[in-house]
Amino acid sequence: MEIFYFEVIVFMMLLLAVVDLMVGVGNDAVNFLSSAVGSKVAPLRTIIIIAAAGIICGAFVSNGMMDIARHGIFRPERFYFRELMCVFLAVMVSDIIILDVFNTLGLPTSTTVSMVFELLGGAFALTLVKIFGTEGLHFGEYLNTDKALSVIMGIFLSVAIAFVFGAAVQWLTRLMFTFDYRRHMKWSAGLFGGAASTAIVYFMIIKGLKNAPFMAAAGLDVWTEAHPWLLTACIFAVLTVVMQVLHWCRVNVLKVVVLLGTFALAMAFAGNDLVNFIGVPLAGLESLSDYAANGGGADNYLMDSLNAPARTPLVYLAAAGLVMILSLFFSKKAGRVIRTSVDLSRKDEGEEMFGSSAAARSIVRIGMSAATFFSRIVPPKAKAWINSRFSDECADRTDGAAFDLVRASVNLLMASLLIALGTSLKLPLSTTYVTFMVAMGTSLADRAWGRESAVFRVTGVLSVIGGWFITAGAAFTLCFFVAIAMYFGGIAAMLLLIALAIVLLVRSNIRYSRRMHAEAESDEPFRRILAERDTNRAWDLLRHYVRDQVTEMLSYTSDTYVALTDGFAGEDRNVLHSASKRIEERKMILRRLRRRGLTGMRKIDRSLAMEKNMHFHLCINSCFQLHYVLKRMSDLCGEYVDNNFTPLPAGYMQEFLPVRQKVSGLLLETEKIICTGDYGGMERVMAESEDMKGRLNALQSEQMARTQRESGNLNVSLIYLNILQETFEIVSVLRHLLRAGREFQQDG
Repeated sequence: MEIFYFEVIVFMMLLLAVVDLMVGVGNDAVNFLSSAVGSKVAPLRTIIIIAAAGIICGAFVSNGMMDIARHGIFRPERFYFRELMCVFLAVMVSDIIILDVFNTLGLPTSTTVSMVFELLGGAFALTLVKIFGTEGLHFGEYLNTDKALSVIMGIFLSVAIAFVFGAAVQWLTRLMFTFDYRRHMKWSAGLFGGAASTAIVYFMIIKGLKNAPFMAAAGLDVWTEAHPWLLTACIFAVLTVVMQVLHWCRVNVLKVVVLLGTFALAMAFAGNDLVNFIGVPLAGLESLSDYAANGGGADNYLMDSLNAPARTPLVYLAAAGLVMILSLFFSKKAGRVIRTSVDLSRKDEGEEMFGSSAAARSIVRIGMSAATFFSRIVPPKAKAWINSRFSDECADRTDGAAFDLVRASVNLLMASLLIALGTSLKLPLSTTYVTFMVAMGTSLADRAWGRESAVFRVTGVLSVIGGWFITAGAAFTLCFFVAIAMYFGGIAAMLLLIALAIVLLVRSNIRYSRRMHAEAESDEPFRRILAERDTNRAWDLLRHYVRDQVTEMLSYTSDTYVALTDGFAGEDRNVLHSASKRIEERKMILRRLRRRGLTGMRKIDRSLAMEKNMHFHLCINSCFQLHYVLKRMSDLCGEYVDNNFTPLPAGYMQEFLPVRQKVSGLLLETEKIICTGDYGGMERVMAESEDMKGRLNALQSEQMARTQRESGNLNVSLIYLNILQETFEIVSVLRHLLRAGREFQQDG
């Protein structure tokens, strides 16, 4: 009966591996797709097909990398079968949760880091149990600490190395080719294309094919390791000639390089990172087979058999490759992660995904100071020549591309070289970290981070890097506690935690789909503005976009104002908390509207933009004023109710409700006027607003007099006066918003 339970557990692990593959591809697709997608080297379907071919090739040669899940982090000969089953299952449950969270946030993370630290956390948990039990050995007897430390150090050192080398090589490449690269590639196409392709092909051989069974069978792995320079020279000579001939045949060799690099990185991803998804469940499956054949008890059978090299059946590798390909084609979250990497490295300014942070501002200031220092010591003629090489006035870039093919080629070239170098030196590197940091380094060297965008880009990079460190800590901690729960909770705890992981995953995907649908609807108008070439048409799209956003703000203000006052009067903390959360979200929406509006202004006629600019800012400032009113009300009412102060008397509410109803009506009437563009009723609304201001002034005076002549609760009186004052501010803002809205919406 015991073996049956463990068969069920292993079966569930294999199912979780399928889910983990789908979730993991959504995250790791950024490694091999971002350069091709960002440069628009080919249609998206073509790029994905090439990447899919790389994935299926890599899957068949990934067998040699499975050992890290078997004995790379812990010493299996010191653990019993049931203990390792707890560790393996805890790793799978934790991995799915962590990767899905990062995919939902749109942040790339490392599946290698998550797996390593999950294995470390789970094994550490069971090691503590064993040390404090009866065995009494030290940590080095259970954990492969030297190997784990080398993996961790290699992963995190790759961050700085990739960024520095990416920036240096991109700067030199741009200095050589400029942004008008076609004019400078008459005779350099073969050399550059040959060098880049050689690095990528060498990377494929060393990183992807070195451990393949057919390489070992033919003795090619030994020959490759013994003659690396001869191999490199032969590849370079052949590819240089091929690339030059292709250039003479009017083939863009940079496109060939980018597509070849995409194939190579996809192959490396499947060949080396497949262990992150199926290595653990396959180790569990082999452990079960070994235990079923020889075991005498789950708590007595040591798993020293896992020290043997992995021999994964091809059917599992093929199935895993197929799942990854299907996930690549259908994963919606993969697109969001790719967009994060592409947006942080794009050449043009536009909507920034991240805000500003104190750390980013400090780094930008230091960088600007360093740039000023070097600018002073560089001779003027040299500085003028360098600036001319980085001028992007004649940039040769596909419409809508985030960067050109030169930068995409360098991204793939440097990522391939660094990963191949790390592999040849037996240093484990994270493909996610290397590819992302190379892309950030090349974008910095390419002057893609201007003064208007640098702080936002640096904030984004810091957020992603911070997420990597959070991945390590979260993976270790989560797996530690999950392993403990499974060990002491037994089969019941295992099944319960598996169910919990699946429920969380399903719930996350449902919420993500809803949010993406809403974002797609709100983003589509802005994308049309950016894609429009006709200035008149762009103006029509822009003013309709601003109009829709402003009317949505008015509707939101009316709903939130009513919710805040109802929640305060009814002492409903849930209503107040929900309103406060919406207010925080609205702040980001307004910031995005301001950035998008300014970006859209660049697409319309310059003289018209100058005329409408002030009215646009007045509209947005009025929206921000409404937000600030709601924020102040939310803070005051929330604190009052949280402190359990005396509720607002019924008489005050009877006095206030007609005022609230009228103010809400004015908000909705203003929304209707701006939405329809019919400002015929504007004067009436403004007159009613003026009357309401007088009425609110009278109510405030009456409340002050009431406070003086009655010995009531001062806290109640003050909060009521504040609500009246904030209501007065809402009415005042409406008058400014109507005037600004009318002037902005009028034809130029």
